[in-house]
Amino acid sequence: MALSLDFGIQVPFVQHLGFTLEHWADGRSELRFIPQPLHCNSFEAVHGGVLMTLLDVSMAVAARSIESGVGAVTIEMKTSFMRSARLLEGGALVGRGQLLHATGRLAFVEGVILDDRGERCAQASGTFRLVRPGHSVLPTD
Repeated sequence: MALSLDFGIQVPFVQHLGFTLEHWADGRSELRFIPQPLHCNSFEAVHGGVLMTLLDVSMAVAARSIESGVGAVTIEMKTSFMRSARLLEGGALVGRGQLLHATGRLAFVEGVILDDRGERCAQASGTFRLVRPGHSVLPTD
């Protein structure tokens, strides 16, 4: 299923990368991504920016999963890369997000990327601003 259809919103960059949403409920998410050669760096591994995007989206989806209609905007994100995510024939990467804590305005989330062998390639923690319908995405200070 396409990520944009599940949310009723258009996220052109996510659509371009081809992420698919496998699960999102109860503070957890799981996305699937099949990398292509154009997603790689000069070492023939999936580019760190693509991995960070998968982590960012996985964590935002987990944050959004607890309340219908709420959006999530990244405030900060710390990423650690454990091993190269190599391009394997038809192999998918899985991004998982888990909400750790939410207040009325903030969500604290962790994410992980697993390769097709189930090995951890990268992990992240992030803070997201929760945006409810009718509220501005931009901070008013």
